Amino acid sequence: MVISMAEIKHKSVGSLQKGNYVVLEEAPCIVTDVKISRPGKHGHAKVNLTAVGMIDGKKRNTVMPGHDSIGVPIIDKKNAQVLSVIGDVANVMDSETYETFDLTVPEELKEQVNEGTIVVYWVIMNDKVLKQIKNE
Repeated sequence: MVISMAEIKHKSVGSLQKGNYVVLEEAPCIVTDVKISRPGKHGHAKVNLTAVGMIDGKKRNTVMPGHDSIGVPIIDKKNAQVLSVIGDVANVMDSETYETFDLTVPEELKEQVNEGTIVVYWVIMNDKVLKQIKNE
């Protein structure tokens, strides 16, 4: 499977809402605030966008014309089975490809991630993030 940088689609900045995903500073983010300022008669609306990084948790801000387009990460949601857990890292096997790799276990899921557990992970721009426990 070839991973390309084309895992981003483009969307008009003016159509974004809180909770949407965007790419800011080459990092996938979740939009936390959108403010649209409508200028006078012949000006263009400006969009003030605030977002938080999905991987690093860093707050980012940008101001752009409302008719511009912005990158939106394409998120692939997949299932995997936990093979082993060492500290806060789980070694998992993808349920479709049988590929094995390590995922960092988020603090809030530490108690629930055990050998044999089926988990849901997201593939976001070449990063794999453990998101939830899949309940059978």
